[in-house]
This record gives sequence, C-alpha cells and structure tokens, in this order.
Amino acid sequence: MAAQRVVIGVDSSTQSTKALAVDIDSGAVVGEGRAAHAVSEGAGRESDPDQWWRALEEAAARTGWAGRAAAVSIAGQQHGLVTLDAAGAPVRPALLWNDVRSAPQAAGLRAAFGPAEIVRRTGSLPTAAFTAAKWSWLRTHEPAAADRAAAVRLPHDFLTERLTGEAVTDRGDASGTGWWGPDGYDGDILDRIGLDPALLPRVLAPGTRAGAVRAGTVLRQGVPVATGTGDNMAAALGLGLRPGQPVLSLGTSGTVYAVARSRPMDPSGTVAGFADALGGWLPLACTLNCTLAVDRFAALLGRGRDEVEDGGSAVVLPYLDGERTPDLPGASGLVHGLRHDTTPGQLLQAAYDGAAHALLTALDDVLRAGGGDLADDEPLLLIGGGARGRAWQRTVLRLSGRAVRIPHARELVALGAAAQAAALVTGEPADAVARRWRTAEGPVLEPVARDEAALERIGDTLRRAGALQGAPVEER
Repeated sequence: MAAQRVVIGVDSSTQSTKALAVDIDSGAVVGEGRAAHAVSEGAGRESDPDQWWRALEEAAARTGWAGRAAAVSIAGQQHGLVTLDAAGAPVRPALLWNDVRSAPQAAGLRAAFGPAEIVRRTGSLPTAAFTAAKWSWLRTHEPAAADRAAAVRLPHDFLTERLTGEAVTDRGDASGTGWWGPDGYDGDILDRIGLDPALLPRVLAPGTRAGAVRAGTVLRQGVPVATGTGDNMAAALGLGLRPGQPVLSLGTSGTVYAVARSRPMDPSGTVAGFADALGGWLPLACTLNCTLAVDRFAALLGRGRDEVEDGGSAVVLPYLDGERTPDLPGASGLVHGLRHDTTPGQLLQAAYDGAAHALLTALDDVLRAGGGDLADDEPLLLIGGGARGRAWQRTVLRLSGRAVRIPHARELVALGAAAQAAALVTGEPADAVARRWRTAEGPVLEPVARDEAALERIGDTLRRAGALQGAPVEER
C-alpha cells in the first residue's frame, strides 16, 4: 500500500494560529492544532510577531504530522505591518489590520494622489487598515523605529521567511498593502510614505515554491513550502471558488468577496480590488465589526448569542472599533430608535442587523467591480466563525433575500493554505485541488422575503448619523 501523502496548511489569524494536516488525495483532515495569540488593547491593536512563530510551531506539532508532511503553506491576516531589524528580529510589535490610528495617514495618501489615481495604481482606495498607511504612521510617530527597520513584511511573509530563510510574498497579500499593483511595487507611493523598496520581499508568481523548511524548526527539514497568501485569498482557494460565486465571511471582521476575471477598480472605496492567490482578482468589501462586536452587545444585554427577538424599531450601528465599510475610523457604537417596549432580544437582533447590513449592501458592488453578476439561484456561501450560528444565519437570510449555503468544511483559510501546499506536490492549480476535495459542499437554506423595512431603517440612520460618527455618509 502506498504511503499516505499529507500536507500542512497554516492560518495565522488575529486571535490564534490554526494548523490542519490534510490528506492530499481525499482532502480529509487527519490532524489539527491550535495556539492562541495575544493582542493589545487600548488605542492601537498590536501583536508580537515572535508569538506568531511560537504559535505556528506549537499548532503544527499538535497536528501529529509536523515531521512527516510532504509540503507546507502559510496564510496570514492581511495588512499587518511587521518591521524587522538587520538580525531579523521584530523592531516593535506588529501593527494589525484593525488598528485605526493610521486613518489620518490613509487620508493623506488619498489626498496626495486622488481617489481615481490611487485606485488605478493599486486597485484599492487605502483606509487605515492598509499597510501603507501604517508605515506612514510609524514614520510620523515612531521615526526611530522606522529608521531601524531593515525589512518590512506582512504577517504571512514573516512566518514564511522564518520557515525558509527566503524574503518572499505573493500577489494576493501584496495587493492589500496599498503600495503594489499589477506592474509591481509602486515607486511613487513608496517615495511618498518614505519606504525603501529594498526593504520589501520579492513577489512570487502564483503556484511558485517559496523555498524549503530550514533546519531547527518543528517541521521536517527540506520540505517544500508554498508561497502562502493573505487570509481572504486563502479562504477563496479553500472553497475552490469559480468566478462570480459570492462569499460572506463572518469572523472578527466581516468580508464579502468573489473571484473575478477582470481587475476591479472602485474609486468610492467600498470595494477593495485585491488580487487573488492565482492569476485572477478578488474584489472584496470588509467591515471591522462583526462577530466580536455582536458578542459584546450580547454580553452587555446579558443575553446568549442566539437569544434574539423579532420586531421593534431599534437600529444598532455596532462600530465598537471604528469602521472600514463605511469608512468611519473614528466612529463608535450607536443605538437609535429605542422605545419603552424595546426588548433586549430585539436590541440584540438589531446589532446582528447592523453588522450584516454593510456587507450585504456591498455585495452588488463587489460583483459589479469584478465584471460579474450573481445569478438569482446562486446561493451565498456563508463561512467563518459565525456561519453556524442560528441568529447569524437567520439575519443573512432575512437581509439578503437569497439562498444561503453553509459549507461543511471548517477552517477554510488553513484548508486554502493546504491546497497551495498540495498543489506543489501534485502539479494541479490550488483551487482545482480544493474542488477535488469538495470543500464548498453543504446544506442550502432556502431564501425568505427580503426585509426591506429593516434595510431602509438602517440606511436612514446611517445617512443621518454621518456627522455624529465623524464623517458624512453618502446616500446609496
């Protein structure tokens, strides 16, 4: 009998590292490991990159396959700014995607180039989340740290380099920096923010081997390592997405995206025109406040996550960490429309509605930016930590008016990384590997009538609350 062929896919996310050992031929998960991360609280959101490395080794070891895997790949949270000194050690904690202190620097970039021009160059209108804004913030507020930086990396770049010794990245994750476009790194943008391109990793072609595991790690020396990618790109791979299939991901952040054949460009900033991890594109809209924000409202109300009630007139904008879609980095949570008869369950349902509203409103924009349309009978793929929550499912059904499919497969980011690793072994495209593994299969929830009244109530509150939240909100 032939020996079992297994690869390891790693998801280094905001809160933890997950590692899956996956059978190349069947797609069966044969081992799992997890290790937590610490994230700072207060004005910023920071994390120690060295703990990511320790968590990766711990999670990989717990799969039981670290010494036997045929290939490895790492996917990581997008946008994070990792600065390394000449010895490869972190200069300071990494600035994470959900650190909104860099909002003024993002606004400065938009003003310097103009929305249409910067979107033409990079595909996206930079917000506080983007790495370019974070480097500019560091240059302004911690110039000594910026001067010490001998290398600038994204989270997945940092881990891949620790594993292989190679300073490389991929086009998918690079497209979320704000300084990369189809022609490579943008010299004018790098000049504007004071970043030497020599500090940046080499962008590998899709499907390229990044290197091999070097000595001294928990993984077997010499094992090939794939390029890796950003978390959203990896999840798209993990689902084996075809162009036009829409995804709504419910995690710490909320995202809606679809694979596109044509390059997306949205000067309004609603849709980020990311590249995918293959040769296509991944138009995406993202909110900062999703499952954690709703859980916080549940805790404040003393309710369980699913203890919601229908009815009521309340609107909740759960912008507990500022917001990215709409672009209101200085916003805070807002509750509007309370009455004597408003119940805690109705208020919790309003928090779910507010969190889902921006993503579902942006769905048509995402598909339009990628040159595609959603067929009426195409289910919305619901993934992420919230996807199996009854209240989340009912909310998405009610506000979208569409059928919803819940894939059986879990940990899709790690599965996408595993598909990249398997592709190195088999020679297939990574998305074809995932389709062979049938990762997107799962039950379909039938559509219900779209709740137009709730959508209008939330939209009206957003329009009128713009000044209170720190910026005007355009009518849609």
